[in-house]
Amino acid sequence: MKLKLMLVAVLFLSGCGMLESTDTSGTTDQIDVEVTQVIDGDTIKIIYEGEEVTVRYLLIDTPETNHPRLGKQPLGSEATEENKRLIESGDVSIEFDVGDRFDDYDRLLAYIYVDGESVQEQMLASGLARVAYVFPPNTRYLDDFEQVEQVAKDSQIGIWQYENYSTDRGFDSEAYGQEPTSTPSTPPKEATTDCDIKGNINRSGNKIYHLPSDSSYEQTNPEEWFCSEQEAKNAGFKGVGQ
Repeated sequence: MKLKLMLVAVLFLSGCGMLESTDTSGTTDQIDVEVTQVIDGDTIKIIYEGEEVTVRYLLIDTPETNHPRLGKQPLGSEATEENKRLIESGDVSIEFDVGDRFDDYDRLLAYIYVDGESVQEQMLASGLARVAYVFPPNTRYLDDFEQVEQVAKDSQIGIWQYENYSTDRGFDSEAYGQEPTSTPSTPPKEATTDCDIKGNINRSGNKIYHLPSDSSYEQTNPEEWFCSEQEAKNAGFKGVGQ
């Protein structure tokens, strides 16, 4: 009898420990973190589980500041400064969604909060970010973010000052500063039937090609298209995970 009671106690204590776990998939729990660096408008470095990791903000995108191909885009510096201002204004915490925890570049994917207020929403409200990289099931706050984005659009602030600067494929530096126009922007280059391998250059300058069978294929914005893996390799690109 005494042995049974001890086993029950152990199981109960184990259960309590599980409730205190930092695995927040499926919950809205927030984890307090220390920020070590603000990289740009949608990326920071934090201490997580004893290690410094890069965090990519879920569901938003801001203009680049130091992209190996795109360089510095209009309002990139402003987005970085606003993100830094928000991060430094209080205590930072992160929240995970129910989908993948890391992307193909080993960046942690999370919602960011300062004193309980969403940084993503504040970046969208300032007109310095757009809703982007929407990949279910990591869509918990998509509706909320789109509503905030629409207000900024209607106010024509930040990235929304010029009609064709913010596009579904990113930011078009050539459109920034031009007069607003109702003429649709030139559609981006699409893959042909045979040339469906996407070549992407990340912020670190790494050239990675993505096959249609790769889990990251749909979310990848290509700088180049290739018709074969050998063609991609000849251009200096490596496959995912290579």
